[in-house]
Amino acid sequence: MGQVHTQLTVINRADEVRMIDGHISEDQIRKITLDGVLADTGATNLCLPSHIIQKLGLLPLKEVMTSTAAGYQRTTVYQDAKVSLGGREGVFQCLELPGGENALLGVIPMEYRQCRILATCF
Repeated sequence: MGQVHTQLTVINRADEVRMIDGHISEDQIRKITLDGVLADTGATNLCLPSHIIQKLGLLPLKEVMTSTAAGYQRTTVYQDAKVSLGGREGVFQCLELPGGENALLGVIPMEYRQCRILATCF
């Protein structure tokens, strides 16, 4: 079995709202483009390393128990991560990967993108 890697951009959606409301300028919107993101069908959500979440300034939503290769552990789910991939955009929650270095694109954002592409074909 092979691995699929992609490039995606993650934007702080709350920053976009603040820009629309006139509280910040467009160049103050926090965003990052990530190369080599693993499309992981074993992951449910977008999963980002802690340092990327901090750079984006995403706000915590809740804590959850999650199962990873390292076993069960408590981690934080963050909100308002806008993902831009292949000309499509969607806003998703993301799971923090404590100690992780690489982002994972889980099935929820992958399915959203796929459904949107299929819908434009009909």
